[in-house]
Amino acid sequence: MSYLSTFNICGSGLTAQRLRLDIASENIANMETTRTESGGPYRRQMVVLEEIGGSTFKSQYARALANSRTTEGGVRVAEVVEDQRDSIPVYNPEHPDADEDGYVQMPNVDLVKETIDAMSASRSYEANITAFNALKLMAQRALDIGK
Repeated sequence: MSYLSTFNICGSGLTAQRLRLDIASENIANMETTRTESGGPYRRQMVVLEEIGGSTFKSQYARALANSRTTEGGVRVAEVVEDQRDSIPVYNPEHPDADEDGYVQMPNVDLVKETIDAMSASRSYEANITAFNALKLMAQRALDIGK
């Protein structure tokens, strides 16, 4: 693995975690949205991440044996999917979206779950920043050796 490719790995992690945080924020913002353009209540969004390069131990070992310096790594967003859990019926007969029984279908968004997802994404983002800064410091120290 190339020394400089680790910058790309950290960058891909930062990008992925930022999107996770954006999606968690969007879910929280739409907790009370009972009517969307597609009809029905808002559905919780989830980010699906996948690794870049399909790096298993076996493939990394084979590349190391072949002296390959062009390994790709990191993470990317595979897709953003809707949570298929049912919406939550809430009794509120005065609501404009209430059915004939007085129930409103509320989004399947749980504030606690979204807060935990946001905290997890934030911590992962911080870990990527720390790794990036450590790598940058190592590069600076290596340049200082040459002085």
